[in-house]
Amino acid sequence: MSQVRCFTSSPHNTQNQQSSTHLSNMVSKQRLKPLYQLVVNNFLIVVVLPVTAVVVLCKAAQLGPDELLSRLHGLRRVHIFLAAFLPFAMATLYFTRRPRSVYLVEYACCRPKSNCRISIGSFIESARLSPYIDDGTFRFMTRMLQRSGLGDQTYLHPSLHHIPPRCCLSESRDEVEQVIFAVIDDLLAKAGVSPGAIDILVTNCSGFTPTPSFTDIIVNKYKLRGDVRSVNMSGMGCSAGVVSLEVARNLLQAVPRGVHANALVVSTEITSFIYYTGPDRAMLLPGALFRMGAAAVLLSTSSGSRSRFRLKHIVRTITAAQDRAYLCASLKEDDQGETGIYLSKDLVPVAGETLKANIAALGAIVLPPSEKLLFAFTFIARKVLGRKIKLYMPDFHTAFQHFCIHSGGRAVIDAVQTSLCLSDENVEPSRMTLHRFGNTSSSSLWYELAYIEAKGRTRKGDRVWMVGFGSGFKCNSAVWECIRSPSDTAIGAPWADSIHLYPVKI
Repeated sequence: MSQVRCFTSSPHNTQNQQSSTHLSNMVSKQRLKPLYQLVVNNFLIVVVLPVTAVVVLCKAAQLGPDELLSRLHGLRRVHIFLAAFLPFAMATLYFTRRPRSVYLVEYACCRPKSNCRISIGSFIESARLSPYIDDGTFRFMTRMLQRSGLGDQTYLHPSLHHIPPRCCLSESRDEVEQVIFAVIDDLLAKAGVSPGAIDILVTNCSGFTPTPSFTDIIVNKYKLRGDVRSVNMSGMGCSAGVVSLEVARNLLQAVPRGVHANALVVSTEITSFIYYTGPDRAMLLPGALFRMGAAAVLLSTSSGSRSRFRLKHIVRTITAAQDRAYLCASLKEDDQGETGIYLSKDLVPVAGETLKANIAALGAIVLPPSEKLLFAFTFIARKVLGRKIKLYMPDFHTAFQHFCIHSGGRAVIDAVQTSLCLSDENVEPSRMTLHRFGNTSSSSLWYELAYIEAKGRTRKGDRVWMVGFGSGFKCNSAVWECIRSPSDTAIGAPWADSIHLYPVKI
């Protein structure tokens, strides 16, 4: 019996052996992957050039010095001229034909006045006293707010602090002037730029479209030049901030070379206009998440000492051709005629599908060859061998150091984190922005970048990925490269009074 015990391993020992084998395999992969990335990502230097040099040297050794000299003397002058001129001409053509680079000089995020603050408790109490919410809907809203990820320092326009809320055109105009004027004043002060230096103006607000437009309001307030090129966008959802960046970039790139130009981009959402005062639960969610805020960005064609980021890429994806995606977020009326934002149950899965399409297009541009090759191998193997092979998810940490994911809600952030295999630290700016400021729509990405900078995490050469989601359905990405770390973020920084408290456990 003792002999049997000697040769029979217990289940506990077997499990330990399997665990140790799995751990050793993981360690081996972790050691081999850097070597694999070094070889593949630097294939030209590590493999091609050495092999080419060896082949050339071997061929030269076979010919001998006399044969080499005779062949060189046999070359015609036109051949020598072409060998020297063609590379120079092609390089010149490349640099003159490629689009101009666009730089971020400065940005600012609105931190509304203290009388606009509203805690979760105050919001719930206002809901309890609202005449259009019954007991069942009140309990639903309470659970929703407690799980929302919002904190007690978010902002709503004073008109929404009343019971019932005073939703009207004059209050919405007042909110426009509060957030837009404050954030533009802050930006101009930080950048040291006068309003007369603005050549291009792009604004976006999804729900509220006043006449005169947002651009007209800004031109009138700051007395911008009569030849300023202005674009006002509406109905584009929370991802409109990236669309505004692309519009401003295209207009800047159209400016003749040698001419310096500045573009002002303003992104906001007016909560007092889209606030829903009805009983439909699917339309109450946006009102619980959306909060008051705005961002202003100064772009330039100059890479001077003031510029802080270079705009590398913008990739936009829209799935509005699919009815399921088109109707998952829309402005509509309920059965009582009350207007509000309707969010369907398909929102999160549609966002995931649109994100996959967007990262497929973006990954082809930004991912290093090592990640593309692994993905291609698993994709081909999956096609040949069936679904037994797991499709490799590219490691986006190889392309980006920082991630700004639209803080549309906890479910959206969770879905993106899972899809991209991101760490808690990667999504920390999104979660903390949702907690401190709520969902500020298209401006939320800039609050997240401000959080990263307030924590002192950006370094020269770092890349930042901004990804926003919006109605339609849209997923839009912007990639920035840091060319200068911030020297002073105290002036008007939205996190100045609270960054020491974060991160908080949600």
